[in-house]
Amino acid sequence: MGKIRVATLGDEHLEQEQRKKAEARREAKREKKAKKKESQELQQKQPQDEQQKTDQVKKEERSPEQQTKTKQRQRSKRYQEVANLVQRSTYYSLKEVVSLLKKTSITRFDGTVEIHVNLSLQALGGKPDYRGVVVLPHGTGKTIRIAIANDAIIKDLEEGKITFDILVAHPSMIPKLAKFARMLGPKGLMPNPKNGTVHPEPEKRAQELSQGELHFKTEPNNPIIHFGIGKVSFSEEQLMENIKAFIHAVGKQRIAKVTLSSTMGPGIKLNLSTV
Repeated sequence: MGKIRVATLGDEHLEQEQRKKAEARREAKREKKAKKKESQELQQKQPQDEQQKTDQVKKEERSPEQQTKTKQRQRSKRYQEVANLVQRSTYYSLKEVVSLLKKTSITRFDGTVEIHVNLSLQALGGKPDYRGVVVLPHGTGKTIRIAIANDAIIKDLEEGKITFDILVAHPSMIPKLAKFARMLGPKGLMPNPKNGTVHPEPEKRAQELSQGELHFKTEPNNPIIHFGIGKVSFSEEQLMENIKAFIHAVGKQRIAKVTLSSTMGPGIKLNLSTV
């Protein structure tokens, strides 16, 4: 039930006074709440404003050059020195590219020479996926461990051990290897008929692969191939022969652009007409 009000005849003036006092009390409460809320918001905003002022002061203290460097990716002094040897807009002859690859290598270890090939979608018939095989005359400089699937390999896989870079299997071994597909697949190690690692004569196939036969393919749904073509320690002649072999295996008519680089080195564009 609500509050019972008793009205007295002839006392309207007193009732009006009581209403005014009640309204004044309510207004006072509203003002008090508003001030309390404003005070809380001010306390929350103050630390943020102070932090923003501090950040702004620090930013203003930096020179324009320092602010630009902060936005850009930081490169080592050594990288910047060798990068100046390469003109981005220039397409170099094969001999010039190989010479620059050696000069722009900045790693303390024997870096890998990488080739990056952009393929022409028109030449591929609109399909971005492409794969092929190449035999490099001088290999990649990396020792490749080739294994033939057998019970010993199965046992190693059950223990989580991978002791090979390429696994060749007889078709009869595929059902046994199927349960390891999640382990081998993401690493590109699952035997596959497309790359010739499932073969009726696995010993013969392993011998062929050990002689330098390598498979390459584009990125998923992207007509670009990345491939290790050799080592910086290779002679210029060895690198040139490997590069020629790879470009001919891909097919010059399919290629739109070729860029080469050493590990952590700048990209160098190749003039295809010199290959």
